[in-house]
Amino acid sequence: MDLFDYMRETKLEKESPLASRLRPTKLEEVVGQAHIIGKDKLLYRAIQADKLSSIIFYGPPGTGKTTLAMVIANTTSSYFKQINATSAGKKDMEEVVAGAKQNLGMYGKKTILFVDEIHRFNKGQQDYLLPFVEDGTIILVGATTENPYFEVNSALLSRSIIFELKPLDNEDIRNLLIRAVSDEEKGLGAYGAVIDEDALEFLADMANGDARSALNAIELGVLTSDRSGDGKIHITLDIAMECIQKRALRYDKSGDNHYDTISAFIKSMRGSDPDAAIYYLARMLHAGESITFIARRIMICASEDVSNADPNALVVATQAAQAVERLGMPEARIVLAQAAAYVACAPKSNSAIMAIDAAMQVVNKEKIATIPPYLKDAHYGGATKLGHGIGYKYAHNYKNHYVKQQYLPDELVGRSFYELSSEGYEKEMKAHMKRIHEEAENE
Repeated sequence: MDLFDYMRETKLEKESPLASRLRPTKLEEVVGQAHIIGKDKLLYRAIQADKLSSIIFYGPPGTGKTTLAMVIANTTSSYFKQINATSAGKKDMEEVVAGAKQNLGMYGKKTILFVDEIHRFNKGQQDYLLPFVEDGTIILVGATTENPYFEVNSALLSRSIIFELKPLDNEDIRNLLIRAVSDEEKGLGAYGAVIDEDALEFLADMANGDARSALNAIELGVLTSDRSGDGKIHITLDIAMECIQKRALRYDKSGDNHYDTISAFIKSMRGSDPDAAIYYLARMLHAGESITFIARRIMICASEDVSNADPNALVVATQAAQAVERLGMPEARIVLAQAAAYVACAPKSNSAIMAIDAAMQVVNKEKIATIPPYLKDAHYGGATKLGHGIGYKYAHNYKNHYVKQQYLPDELVGRSFYELSSEGYEKEMKAHMKRIHEEAENE
């Protein structure tokens, strides 16, 4: 490298975005993702021991996929090459493979190839890498925001370990922002900036787990704000809102308004008002509420307030909860709206919650009743000598797969917990139960 190359690279490094400058170079500096890089985890041990096999990092933007690849680059004794699947062609891969073969043959060193956005490779490009991954010529480290089970060849997947990265939590984002403002070497410490607590909380919330988004916002705020009378740059809530281009609704995620809004959302679904449910959903999303939290509330409502009046409501809500984790925002808003609208429009019944609460009250307050001996487990030696299983009537041997038999303990005979409503599918269930009971009585 000549003097001009050195000066150019030094200038680029100094002018690179804050998120790039703060990128960790060793495992101890990585924030979040303890589920895969905790000290007792496989990936941590593999990186520390420099014994990586081919891996694929999968997760939303700003969660640290490229960061982990750079940590690997800084800790491995293998050659490290990086390409981006959006711009790399077959010629680029051929050059990497040729270099890897030479390094392995001449120096006995393996080559780690980091492919960013690997889902952008077509089938042919992925197939080209396969034999070289298989024979160990290269160790593949892929990064993707898309589900690799849909976007990466199954043959390549079978030779790789998949690590799913999760959105960073608010505390992780807070720590990164504080580091960014105070770090004089890599961060913005030289500017003498101070961030107000409400601005810090707001940016951590609005980032929605995306570290890059939060760091870009704080960098913009510091670089575009004037100094105050005390000579410092104060990042206030107003500046934070401008930088991340979102308004802060009156929505304290740890205060009354948080609970008021989610309460109104649930009661709107329970009250069969999809318009109100969608409005409160939009309000929560705009304020940065956790999409997984919202999805959990929809699942609860589907079971508590719809129950078996429409059993499909819980299916829709559960599938929505899985989908939002895979999609993230902004697409998750559509899935949440679909699920909330379905639950709001479904026929209603509170039969399940009433039943379990009534049964729990009996279990909590009354003496534990004795299970009838014919219902007890009879699959072990000596069970029949204790009377277990003797006299049990196997329901499938009878008409309608039903036979009249006492299942409740003697102490609870005649007690009723589950009362089917006359709404939706529960009306059909109620009719079915009535029919089989009557036919059994007439046998």
